[in-house]
Amino acid sequence: MLKNHFKIALRNLWRHRVFSFINITGLSVGITACFFIFMYVAFELSYDKFHTKADRIYRLVTDIKTPSETIHTDVTSWAFAPNIKTDFPEVEAFVRVNNSPFLVRKDNIKFQEDRSLFADSTFFKVFDFKLIKGNPKTALVAQASVVFTETAAKKYFGNSNPVGKTVLVTGDAIPATVTGVMQDMPGNSQIKADMLISMSSLTEKFNTGLDKAWGNYGATTFLLLKPGTDAKALEKKFPAFMEKRNGVEAKQRQMFATLFLEPLKDVYLHSKRGGQETGSISNVYIFSIVAVFILLIACINFINLTTARSVERAKEVGIRKVVGAAKGELARQFIGESVVLCIIAFLITVILSVLLLPLFNQLSGKIISPGIFSNAWYVIILFVTSIGIGLLAGIYPAMVLTSFKPVMVLKGRFSTGTKGSMLRKSLVVAQFSISIALIIGTIIVYNQMDFMRNRDLGFSKDQIIVMDTNGDPGKEAFKQTITTLPGVKSVTLSSSVPGGGNAGAYSEIENKKGDLQIANLDLYFVDFDYINQFKIKMVAGRPFSKDFMTTDTSQAMLLNEEAVKLFGYSSPQQAIGRRFKQWGREGKIVGVMKDFHFKSLQEKIKPLSMRVELKNINLVSVKVSADHLPGTLAAIESKWKQLLPNRPFSYFFLDEFFDRQYRSEQRFGKLFFNFSILAIAISCLGLLGLASYSTFQRTREIGIRKVLGASTSGIVNMLSADFMKLVLISFFIAAPVAWYFMYKWLQDFAYRIDIQWWVFVAAGILAMVVAIATISFQAVKAALSNPVKSLRSE
Repeated sequence: MLKNHFKIALRNLWRHRVFSFINITGLSVGITACFFIFMYVAFELSYDKFHTKADRIYRLVTDIKTPSETIHTDVTSWAFAPNIKTDFPEVEAFVRVNNSPFLVRKDNIKFQEDRSLFADSTFFKVFDFKLIKGNPKTALVAQASVVFTETAAKKYFGNSNPVGKTVLVTGDAIPATVTGVMQDMPGNSQIKADMLISMSSLTEKFNTGLDKAWGNYGATTFLLLKPGTDAKALEKKFPAFMEKRNGVEAKQRQMFATLFLEPLKDVYLHSKRGGQETGSISNVYIFSIVAVFILLIACINFINLTTARSVERAKEVGIRKVVGAAKGELARQFIGESVVLCIIAFLITVILSVLLLPLFNQLSGKIISPGIFSNAWYVIILFVTSIGIGLLAGIYPAMVLTSFKPVMVLKGRFSTGTKGSMLRKSLVVAQFSISIALIIGTIIVYNQMDFMRNRDLGFSKDQIIVMDTNGDPGKEAFKQTITTLPGVKSVTLSSSVPGGGNAGAYSEIENKKGDLQIANLDLYFVDFDYINQFKIKMVAGRPFSKDFMTTDTSQAMLLNEEAVKLFGYSSPQQAIGRRFKQWGREGKIVGVMKDFHFKSLQEKIKPLSMRVELKNINLVSVKVSADHLPGTLAAIESKWKQLLPNRPFSYFFLDEFFDRQYRSEQRFGKLFFNFSILAIAISCLGLLGLASYSTFQRTREIGIRKVLGASTSGIVNMLSADFMKLVLISFFIAAPVAWYFMYKWLQDFAYRIDIQWWVFVAAGILAMVVAIATISFQAVKAALSNPVKSLRSE
């Protein structure tokens, strides 16, 4: 019996090849898209969960309150963790990490390791990063100890064992011993590094006494709690601990720290404080909803196309019932056909997944999976999903087909009923509601991305290349030398560039009342050419100038407008001449800069200070002409090798560097757009099925109308009108839902667009155009048909 059902199923699929192709295509594309989203969501949710102690690992974070503001930061003071370990038996271990790019040299090989971390000796005790060579208990104990990943180790040592060998680190060529090699860190780890350096190198060699610096913040700290410890209860003990250990100093500095614990597994998606790598739980929710929508659309599409063919198979059902076929047997046959079709769709989905996975990895910016066969569960999930869709989506068509009464069917008078018609129309409304919502979402996402790309940032970032000298003493000579090169317009030195990191400085600024008000200000060290090269506008006072060399290098500061507001001034001019104290320097405010976006547009502009500090500026920013750019870069590289021979030559374009902050949003936009297009395309297939069904049902009516003189355009309008009503209903359902979810999504951006009314009008019109284009094929075909043929059988 099963063999017979299988043969009939294949025969029917082959006989109606066009129908089968459309149905299989819709299912295959829908399941593939849903499967890719499933892998993406699963990958995002898996961050840091591979650590066996993940349930006991917490990130320690800080709120720093000053008289001016409260700063919510993801780092802690260097002194917090060692003292917490001493005072609280609930803490099994702690580990601090700090990102610090390093120059590494081995013989003639030299690289700038941007992904290098200082890490405590307990790193491999707290985290499950596998050490392939070396002892995890001692690898990071001694000063100047280095652990490489496998990939990084091969750059310097090839396939030989590097443990016990020496590399030179920093521009001072300090010898460091390789004490271990670890596996490359997995893609779903928020902690990413190619090189680890023992924390004792920092706290005992490079910055002695850092472990006792309660006011120095820069350590990313993780605590491993003992089994059974209540993290919330521990957190409540921190205020008393801070009062005991740091109360006197905090009152003197008027900087009060409040400590919080964030579960490691929640940091990547849920923390609003940032980190080395962060994700977005909102994007995970949105993609999950889109996946459900696409799968739902694919199922609706399948049901509509199958029921559209029910009239063609009515006589088959009638005859088989007359000769004794039971209703259950017929239902099993039709569900079987549905399952067979879904199995074919499954096989095509596997092929599509294999072919498109590299492209999807590229779009997502991550290696979500090296291949679908790398995890057997992926194939099992695909197969179960396909069979499930075949069973669930096949039940309703089977019920419709087996419910036909043989007598009515064989007389040619039957109808699937009002309930069936209402269900199919409801399904189309559901499909187009989803499609219109996705169209609205796509337009809003595109507009927000466009807004971020084209917003006036308040500074010039075009045609500027940036190089890091890492404190090399030849930096000033290099600047002076390349300034005279053809194609070089200007050169400046600084500690930071917009879009990059910068220091935060304990500052005292004279406020409107004449008192020195404490605040933590973002700080840029710059030279005299910085303001002019980046075209930062001054709204009061003056920029730094060589005409005031003595004053500006020792007693001058610039603030931005946000900083001026922070200290109570109603106009920038009022801040000029006011006193400041910052990191051992005292002087006066000589100028106020117009606010510019030195961070991402996802963050509000913060109070910023600038000082001329010629010793602590390592970045060389070069404004170049667009003409003969390769030649200009070659000339700059030649001078670099001549004047900074110990450092590898590398550079980045500032505009590209700044835009990297939006890579995750740009990838989200691309993925959202592509999945939306797929959902809309599958919806159109469903609409085509319903249009085909409706036209076939009204064949006799169309013939009579044509005989009575109805025009082709009149018939097309008649057939299209009902569907346009469905699309209109879909629009009124989709518009408020889309507005709500996209409004919520936009709240993650400090600077964002307003959702304009035209977005909804455009989405509605686009949906109408797509629907008309889909329907018109069947409508025109029916209107042009010969009425004699349609009435001959009546």
